[in-house]
This record gives sequence, C-alpha cells and structure tokens, in this order.
Amino acid sequence: MKNNYEKEIQDLLMEMTIEEKVGQLQQCGPSLVGAFDVSFEELVNMVFDGRISKADFQNIMSSAKHDFHEEDLRAGKIGSYNGLNDAKTANELQKIAVTETRLGIPLLFGYDVIHGYRTVTPIPLAESCAWEPELWERTARIAAEEATAGGVHMTFAPMVDVSRDARWGRVSEGAGEDVLLSSIYGAAKVKGFQGDDLTKEDAMAACVKHFAAYGAAEAGKDYNRVDMSMQRLFEEYLPPFEACVKAGARAIMPAFNDINGIPCSVNHWLLTNLLRNQWGFDGMTISDANAIAECVTHGIAENTADAAKQAIEAGLDMDMTSNAFSETLVKLIAESAVSVEALDKAVANVLRVKFDLGLFDHPYQTSEEREKAAMLKPAYRSLAREAAEKSIVLLKNETLLPLKPGIKLGIAGEQANNRGEMTGAWAIKADGEDCVSLIDACMTQGIDYVYLEENTVIPEDCDVFVAAVGEMKNQSGEAASRASIELPADQINLLKKLIETGKPVIALLFNGRPLAIPWVAEHVSAIIEAWHPGVEAGNAILNVLFGKVNPSAKLTTTFPYASGQCPIYYAHMNTGRPGGKSKFTSKYLDTPLVPVYPFGHGLSYTTFAYSELQLSEGQEGVTASVKVRNTGDREGTEIVQCYIRDIVAKRIRPVKQLVDFSKIPLQAGEEREVVFYVPYHKMGYYDMNMRHVIEEGEFELFVGGNSVDCLSNKFLYKPAIS
Repeated sequence: MKNNYEKEIQDLLMEMTIEEKVGQLQQCGPSLVGAFDVSFEELVNMVFDGRISKADFQNIMSSAKHDFHEEDLRAGKIGSYNGLNDAKTANELQKIAVTETRLGIPLLFGYDVIHGYRTVTPIPLAESCAWEPELWERTARIAAEEATAGGVHMTFAPMVDVSRDARWGRVSEGAGEDVLLSSIYGAAKVKGFQGDDLTKEDAMAACVKHFAAYGAAEAGKDYNRVDMSMQRLFEEYLPPFEACVKAGARAIMPAFNDINGIPCSVNHWLLTNLLRNQWGFDGMTISDANAIAECVTHGIAENTADAAKQAIEAGLDMDMTSNAFSETLVKLIAESAVSVEALDKAVANVLRVKFDLGLFDHPYQTSEEREKAAMLKPAYRSLAREAAEKSIVLLKNETLLPLKPGIKLGIAGEQANNRGEMTGAWAIKADGEDCVSLIDACMTQGIDYVYLEENTVIPEDCDVFVAAVGEMKNQSGEAASRASIELPADQINLLKKLIETGKPVIALLFNGRPLAIPWVAEHVSAIIEAWHPGVEAGNAILNVLFGKVNPSAKLTTTFPYASGQCPIYYAHMNTGRPGGKSKFTSKYLDTPLVPVYPFGHGLSYTTFAYSELQLSEGQEGVTASVKVRNTGDREGTEIVQCYIRDIVAKRIRPVKQLVDFSKIPLQAGEEREVVFYVPYHKMGYYDMNMRHVIEEGEFELFVGGNSVDCLSNKFLYKPAIS
C-alpha cells in the first residue's frame, strides 16, 4: 500500500525514547477488578471445571470493574487496546493518549469482529456455503460500520485457516476445507472491512489470522502442533493469506502453533522472509493472546525475555497482552541483546497502520451518538437475513419440503426457542435478545405450531415435526475441539420418538462444524443445515421451510460418517491402494468409503441437469463450457463447480481441486451455458526443489453440482514453445 507519511514516521522515531517505542508495541486488555481474588482467566477455568456455576460467574462479573491502566497510558507505555467496545471509553482513553502523553500518538483499538458486531450474521463456515464473494464483502462492510461506531479500528479477522478436520472447534470461524474458496472469502472480507479508504470513519483494518497452518493442528486439537512438508504448506495453507495480503490487509496475526518445530510467533522465515520479503507486506504483525510468552512453554525460549527477543527479531511487531515486550525489551536493548534497528522497524510498522487509518489527523472517529444510531439498522437486519437464507444448506429432502401453508408443526429441541444460541461462537458484542428464534418467527408469522417441552406428550394432530438438534454455540469455536462429533444420545432418542409417530420429521441442525450424522441421514425425511445463523435465524429458517426462499447453499466442508474418519476432505491424494471393496485397500473396516455428504453438496426445491461439457485449449489456459438446465418447476440458483486433476505428475496430485465456480439463477425450464477459463498456472504445483512447475501431460477437468457428481473431459497440456 502506497503512502506518503514515511518521513513523519521517521521523524517520530527520532523523537521517541526507547520506553515510548516499546510502549507502541504493547496491546493492553483491560483488567477486571472487583469482588474476586483470582484472574479472569482463572474464573473462566473455574466455570469450565465446575468449581463455580454460571450463575455465580455472572454475579461476580456484575460487580467487576475495568482497570484500563491509565497511568501506564499516560507514561507512554501502551500503544493499543483490545476488547473495548464502546465509543465513550474509546474516546476517553484516546483523549489521554493524544493530550496527556508526551508525543500525543493516538491509540489503536482492536476487537474480534468475526461475523458481525451487534448485527450478527451467520458464522463464517455457514456464510461460506453461499459461495458468493459479493455477499461476504457486504456483510463485512456492515460489521465495519457498526464496529467503528463502537470505537474499533482493527478487527482480528478474517480467519482464513484451511480446515479439514471437523474435530477442530475453530473450523466455525473460516470458509471450510478448500484453498480457493478460503482465498476468495478472505480477500472479500478484507475489502469489506477496510472499504475503499481506510481513513474514513467507518473503515477498519483487517488483521488476517492465523498465520499459518493453524487449521492443520494435529488431531484437530486446538493449539496443537503442525508438521508438514513445505510443498503442502505452500499449496494448501498459505494461498489464502497471500490473497489477503494482495487484497490490502493491513495486519497479520501469527498462529499459536509451531510449523515444523518453530512456533509462528518467533518464526523469522514466516514473518520476514515470506511475508515481507517475498509477498511485500508492509503492515503490522500482532501476536495472538499471550502467544509470545507461551514460547517458553513450547520449549523454544529459555524465558520471557528470550521469547521477546526471538519474536521481535523474527518480525513480530505488537504483543497482545503477554507483557513480554513491555517487561523485557527496554533491558534487552540496554544490554544490546536486541538492536534499536529491530525495535524501530516494529514501531514503524505499527505507526504506519495508525497513519493508514487517519488516526493522527482524526483520533476521535466516533461518538456516543453515532454509536447509538449505527446498531441494528433495518437494512443491516435485512442483509443478515439474506446471508442466513443463502447459508442454509438443504442436505436431504424426500419430497417433504417446501412445507405447504396451513399445516401444523410440532417443534422440539432447545435451540428452536433459544435466541442466544443463534449467534454462534465469537459474537462477543451480541445481545442474544436481538435474535429471532424459530419459535419467535412462528409466533410473528402466524404459523400453527406447538412447542414440545421436555417430557411433554407428543400431540397427535401435528402434520410435520421439526427437531432442532446439533451442538450449542460453546461446543464450537476456540478451545472447543471435540473427539466425538456425533449427535448425543438424547437428540437421537428425540428423533426416534418423533419418527415413531409416523409423521414426517425434519432434522434442523444448529452447529459450528460438520457433524457425523449417518443415522439421521438414513431415517428422517428432510435435513436442513442451519449452522448458527445470526440475528435473523428464525425468519430465515421459516422462509426456507415454507419455500419463500429456495435454498441454494452448498457445503464448503465434508460431513464425515464418523469422527474417526477425520480429517476427511475432497481434495485428497490417492494412495497406491485407493479405498475399495477389496480387503487390502485404504479404508476403515467399520465405515463406508464415502462421507455422509461431500464437499459442494446442497439440494434445491428444483433440480438441475448438466450436459455437453466442451473443452478448448488455448496458449495460456483451457476454456470449459457446459450447459446447465433447470429441470424443475420453479426458479432456482445453482452453484456450478469446476475442478481439475493432474493425472500423472512427478509429485502425486489431489483427485480433484476446485479451480472456479459460478452461481447462476435459472427460471424453470431455462438452460444456460456456463463458461470457465482455467489458466494453466492454476494447474501447477511445487516440486521437490520448491519450484512451481506445470507439467506437460494429460489433465482431467470436471464440472458439476458437487465434488462427486460431475461431467468430465480430458485434455493434453503442452507448453507453448517460446
């Protein structure tokens, strides 16, 4: 990103003391003080392990007050805060920074705006199922408009970790298992958050996370190690981050994990050689919470001072809440253990983003009046409903849906009547009472229904039963990895009880990850994957149930048959003995070869047929055309997917790789030709010497409505002679 304030940055560096420079690298979270004698983190642990109840926790928190460390701020020891979410406090602290510190350098306020601020949109995994970059950008834009009104300058989003193990809780925060989709999703979110001019009051910097390969944590266990080849890292996990850098993201957050034994927080190759020298990134890097200090626990640093030295020399600019920089850097520099040049480089990166945001000219970018006016506008709720409708995946339908008007519904399951559960993980500014539950929507829209409380007798006059099942929002997200992603026994028993009535049953899934649901897929009449849909959940679900909206979403992640199949994903490599009926092939003895639902799967209330796949080879790429017809009796939207395979290569290649997609509306009976252009460079890979190569030879191109059901044609790639 070009700018014209490098001289101002250098002038400031000339004026600053070492202590003031170190202060710019300190991101502080407000401390909680009040009627308890342990840290907030320990309080959370006490709730988690049952030492205190949730009610006790709420009572304690109601008496707590925030300590913003104003004296440290006045002394120039704080450059940024995280976790603040109100304009009044932000402006009060900003005033101290601007008017009471020696140099008047403004503060940078960061916050986790993951899928909406007050107007909560579907969790990222859900929204990715819309396959619609323009939607992703629009929802990020309204999040920025609300969050900046609340005093936020930077969001710790998007998360673009490619996630192929459903046991990992943070799969909910990203766009699923595919490299291309994650790249396009991330770039769209960056553009939406940052807008067309970062100095505008409603623009906030995007901090892309978690750099890198956090989604490949061993065994799907949060914070776990990552060990993989460099080829796989470059082909499958780095492209989304590079796409976000190219889209102009101004901040990057290194991941908690190590890569091949080097924690990302102290990884010079990752943070300097790759990010800055190869990709040309000139924004700021910021650690994840406490991640620098945790390098001691990793076993790569002798103590916190050693961790701080390694981090700043690796290219990590700002310390989020571990106090590793603030407590050790001044002494390290005095002892010449860390160079002033390394310190200045980090401070310059932080100041550059503050200049980018216009904070030096306009440090007070919001007001209490603007904050109040910005939240939950009708247009925002409308977009949240649209996003939810486009994110809901119809997994199964035995001609039951859409429901006919006038029928009586029997609705069961806690999440059908729990507003707060609709927000999903990482909706930390949300008020659950803002949300519309399914029961709320039924009441408002005059639907004939009965809500089945636990142990109530099932009424005989219901025409269709809807069972809300899945997982609660605290069962996915950070620190919510699960060894078992099957439905619990009580939910299966509920479904069995409803099925025994002989009436049709719809399983309505609320969840933040793919679930293993083979029994459900076999026995219920219809399955709707609602995910955690946000503030307009109930309205969006009803619109899909009754056909006001024809579902069009398709899965961006594979639904396994059992937890033990994880990690499972469509773009896998073949072994020498691919899974088959023969005994000595790559498979489990106790599961089918295939998942319950594959990547790209999603039904509609109409049907689509594909025909006449034609390929045309050019000098720079191959053009594929296919005819897609709506063969049903109502309008629908189809997500047409284009995959490719390198049949023979010097490194084995995935059985399929998504290279393009197109989302097209079709009237009943309408046929359209869809054309894809695939540049040959998209067919390349990294060889054993880490050179990106495109091999001459035969390729296969696939086009279809999911990753399994495709038309295919082969073509021969022969490089042009220069």
